[in-house]
Amino acid sequence: MSSGSRAGQVVAFPMRAEALQVGFDRQELQRILDLYGRMVAAGEWRDYAMDFDRNAATFAAFRRAAERPQARVEKRPALRNKQGMWTLFGEHNQVLKRGHDLANVLAPMERRLVKAVDD
Repeated sequence: MSSGSRAGQVVAFPMRAEALQVGFDRQELQRILDLYGRMVAAGEWRDYAMDFDRNAATFAAFRRAAERPQARVEKRPALRNKQGMWTLFGEHNQVLKRGHDLANVLAPMERRLVKAVDD
C-alpha cells in the first residue's frame, strides 16, 4: 500500500461538503441498538426510526408504530463544547438527560429496563 492510499477511509464527494449529515459511528449505534434489543425483549419497545440531517442524528424508539416515540436519543455535534452533544428526550419531548458521554445519557433508560425486567 502506498502512503497516499485511503483504504478504509470514508471520503466525501467533491462539491458536496455543504450537504454532509451527522450520523452515528459504529460504537454509538451498537450501544443504542443493544439497549433497543433489550427493551424489545422486555416488551417495552416494538419499533424504531432514525433520522439524519446536517445538524443532528436522531434515534427514536416506539412502543407502538402509530405513537409518538417513547424515547429519543439525539446527537448534536454543535453542542459538544457546551452542554454535551447527546440528549435523551422522553415521550412528551421533555429533556431527561444531557451529556458528553452516550452511556451516561442512556442511563435513565437502562434503569427503566432493570425496573421493567424486575416487575
